[in-house]
Amino acid sequence: MRIDRRQALGLLGAGVAGPAAAQATKPGRAGAGGFDWGVASGDPLQDRVILWTRCDSGGRPVRWEVAEDAAFKTLAAHGQVVPDAARDFTIKVDAAGLKPGRDYWYRFQAAGGAASPVGRTRTLPLGALKDLVLAVTTCSLYPNGYFNAYGAIAALPRVDVVLHLGDYIYEYGGPGSYGMDSAVAAERPHDPPHECLSIEDYRRRHAQYKTDPQLQAAHARAPWIVVWDDHESANDSWVGGAENHQPATEGDWNLRKAAAIKAYYEWMPIREPKGGGFAIWRSFDFGDLASLFMFETRLTARDHQLYLTELPENPTDADLAAFRKRVADPSRKMMSAGQEAWLADGLKASVRSGRPWQVLGNQVVMAQLLVPSFREAMAPDYDKVLAGLPPYLAHHVRLGQLAADHDLPYMMDSWEGYPADRERLYRIVEDSRANCIVVSGDSHAFWANELQADGGAGRRVAVEFGTTAITSPGDGDYFKGLPLGEMFAKRNREVRFCDQSAKGFVLLTLTHEAAVGELIAVSTIVDKTYETRVLKRYRATPGAAGVSGLTEV
Repeated sequence: MRIDRRQALGLLGAGVAGPAAAQATKPGRAGAGGFDWGVASGDPLQDRVILWTRCDSGGRPVRWEVAEDAAFKTLAAHGQVVPDAARDFTIKVDAAGLKPGRDYWYRFQAAGGAASPVGRTRTLPLGALKDLVLAVTTCSLYPNGYFNAYGAIAALPRVDVVLHLGDYIYEYGGPGSYGMDSAVAAERPHDPPHECLSIEDYRRRHAQYKTDPQLQAAHARAPWIVVWDDHESANDSWVGGAENHQPATEGDWNLRKAAAIKAYYEWMPIREPKGGGFAIWRSFDFGDLASLFMFETRLTARDHQLYLTELPENPTDADLAAFRKRVADPSRKMMSAGQEAWLADGLKASVRSGRPWQVLGNQVVMAQLLVPSFREAMAPDYDKVLAGLPPYLAHHVRLGQLAADHDLPYMMDSWEGYPADRERLYRIVEDSRANCIVVSGDSHAFWANELQADGGAGRRVAVEFGTTAITSPGDGDYFKGLPLGEMFAKRNREVRFCDQSAKGFVLLTLTHEAAVGELIAVSTIVDKTYETRVLKRYRATPGAAGVSGLTEV
């Protein structure tokens, strides 16, 4: 399917306006009185949904309306709100009194006459539900390419909900920063032009993203259910810090974290936790068909990541044994005991209700992943190839080879770096007798995995669809001559398919009989005209003994 961006934005459907800011991105948050950042909806329930926009109305009320029709002849809910500087003039409304399982249209109107684009949203269903269509996304690096995958989601003939699994924004910025070597970076540089540290920085970065016309179109197309990962605050974040946070020069981590998440709450269509804080784990029931559980694995409980760089270049057996012991430490965790208890109760309740599917919205890849040997793949020219690589890539390869040589996990920031906690999660799934589908982001690669307990040697407990990035580079972008996806699939018994280069999203369709995951790729992120294709399509079925394996269809 060939799509150009203008065509994609015209496929939003009757009564849904195109983006408010199709012009080039402008710095800061100008546009007083207007709606340059589009509209969005999120966190739908059976009787309500969050509506979002931004408008500096000069202290005057902004009216919001929800209608049962695109022409707004029959209003279902309406009200007004006065945006203010305390929330960066963003508007977030929990529009209640709606009917379950139906489409609604919404808009905002400023007192001065300015009108927002029209968005389309949908409430959660009650009772019998035939099917459910979810688009699963992650990792959008603004300077690295056009958001064509968001445009493709906006052009889908049907999507009930968009799941975003984190890295909606990136904190980096300035010349030479991540993504600035892209062919289109000159027209899409980061704003602000430096790393985000303050609340003003994070607000400006969110504002820049929200001016992208394809992202606006995807937001206006359907409600979103979102979680953050690390880059909404800083790379490899955990409770007490982050790899990309240096207290000596960048200040107190808790202040930066609070600023980042305040901006996130302001700019995203998410229902905020009562009393504030970071506990955004929450669940959604889709009629009698599925329950969705959204995790938080960054800022509420995660212990500090371990890194292969902590090993010497030529580790002894004692070095390796000590490192493996640290990795396997049962006290290391990604989720709090409270979140685990919430999940256990929710899974059991969903299974008791008779719903055949339980979907886990999870930030990072869950499968056990060992690294294939770069040395074997590059033989006999391994040393020669390394000598010709930029230093940071050569370092990346050497660490990967160290992991391959000693059967060590490489993605230590994923569940691989917390194997005891992963086994605790698997026991929760097994105890509930759930038919679990895990959807994952973060890795900038497509995955179709069959998850097994006991370090990959036990019974299958779930299947996993990992979605690739919207634009962020994957390992395949750096090592174009290597069949990295095939290498990972051959090396790991849980991996049915992997693609380390494609950009796109996962389209997950659930029925009572089966779940079908389509790995949908866009042909380019450096041209505004693109095509989409299904790389792979896998099917799984629910059963009393748990979810089946994946079958290619």
